[in-house]
Amino acid sequence: MKKRYLMPFVLFALAACEQDFLNQQDPNAVSVEGYFKTENDVLLAVNGIYQVLRSGSTLGETSTLYSEERSDNAGRDDNQSNAGEPFQFNDFSLLAGNTYLRTHWSAMYDGIARCNTLLSRIDQVTFSDEALKQRYMAETKFVRALLYFHMVRKFGAIPLSIQEIKTKEEADEIAFRQEESVVYQQIVADLSDALASDLPNTQGEYAVGRTSKAAINALLGQVYLTMGATLADGKAENFQQAEQYLAAAYGMRTFGRLSEIPYADVFDVTKKNTCPELIFQVQYLQGDQNYSSSIARNNQARGETINSQFNSTGSGGNVKLDLVKDYEAGDIRKEFSIKFAANPQVNDWFVTKFRDKSDAAGTAGWGGNDWILIRYADVMLLLAEAKMQLNKTDEAIALLDEVRERAGLPAYAQARTDATYNAKYPTLKDAILHERRVELAFENHRWFDLIRNYDADELEAYFRAKSQADYGNAQLSNISTKDRYYPIPFDEYKLDPERMYQNPGY
Repeated sequence: MKKRYLMPFVLFALAACEQDFLNQQDPNAVSVEGYFKTENDVLLAVNGIYQVLRSGSTLGETSTLYSEERSDNAGRDDNQSNAGEPFQFNDFSLLAGNTYLRTHWSAMYDGIARCNTLLSRIDQVTFSDEALKQRYMAETKFVRALLYFHMVRKFGAIPLSIQEIKTKEEADEIAFRQEESVVYQQIVADLSDALASDLPNTQGEYAVGRTSKAAINALLGQVYLTMGATLADGKAENFQQAEQYLAAAYGMRTFGRLSEIPYADVFDVTKKNTCPELIFQVQYLQGDQNYSSSIARNNQARGETINSQFNSTGSGGNVKLDLVKDYEAGDIRKEFSIKFAANPQVNDWFVTKFRDKSDAAGTAGWGGNDWILIRYADVMLLLAEAKMQLNKTDEAIALLDEVRERAGLPAYAQARTDATYNAKYPTLKDAILHERRVELAFENHRWFDLIRNYDADELEAYFRAKSQADYGNAQLSNISTKDRYYPIPFDEYKLDPERMYQNPGY
């Protein structure tokens, strides 16, 4: 039987093979060996790295399966036929042989391999401006760090590669799981290097959809916050670093108070290139069949017209009743983000946060929504969490209150005088988690918020305390401590059961 090499094969296939069987080149393709010659070649390669982020198999707008649908915000009720494998994510019945999981793993390492190839080959090109070379390297390291950050949080210990893989032997050499702390060290190194470049503070000073120092600081702050919350060593130092970098990102904003930016403006397609709250986003092209966004039409329910001109025949994006009940009375984000579809074939809540009813998008629903990966309300609440961990309670509450102010809600101190609020969110940690949930709903943050704030035992207890009636067809009783991490895809584990050992419980 021929042995399969999944992750190593992905890394290997995207690099130049120096031991070709036929030693021939495809005349219709550009080989890596002959590609990197000019500054423009590098620019196009950097563009290709950003392109990786558009895919729903990586971090694009349709990647909710791998994060939001794992959480208590969203999911799917269809568990039949082809929907059975996606259903496993929210049902806590995920199998190591799940093909969606394998695709996600492969696509993420595909993106990492592109980054490694560019960084390994960029010295082949003579640059007229060394600063431009450093900027391209910074952008590439930012994307690599972003991809690794998502992977290490989902899978735990993972293979780590920072060099171009040219041979099967090189692929085999790195095909083993590195401890989380080692992966985090590399993520921090990449982001620290990126900060040393001449990238501007905001994407608007460079190009919307490309990284900036605000984005790098924000990501580095979140990385340190996650390290402080989940790793055994260096907690205080990590929380201090988290505060430092998140505060740096916050200090680069071009507005005063968050209330200056209406919540709806953050998701307004006509303002996506100018909204000062947006720090880093994945761009989509309105009206283009191949490069448009489908998030508005995909989330629209049958009989509804709020998201798109597209005539939906489905039920839209599934919203857990558990989330619906978590919105406070008077929260303007609820009316903007979700709606109840009364159509008898739906009769459920669906997502309305992402809209494009323009004629340019048309009845086909080829929308222009960008997928927002980092924005300032996110940074502010992460900074509040870091300050809470450092016992800077008043400063944390001030940031929390600013987010609540825009949502039309009373300040935290006043909210705590309400018995219902105080019972549901008895601590500042609970209040910040709640605020992040309703502020950032359906933006793929919720699962990471939960696993950052709850260990495996606490996570199981958190879900088991919920009402099954508010959770849909997915079974809360399935959750156990194993669900803190995803399983390693079976093909990877089978490749080397010792070095690619499986996560407990799978």
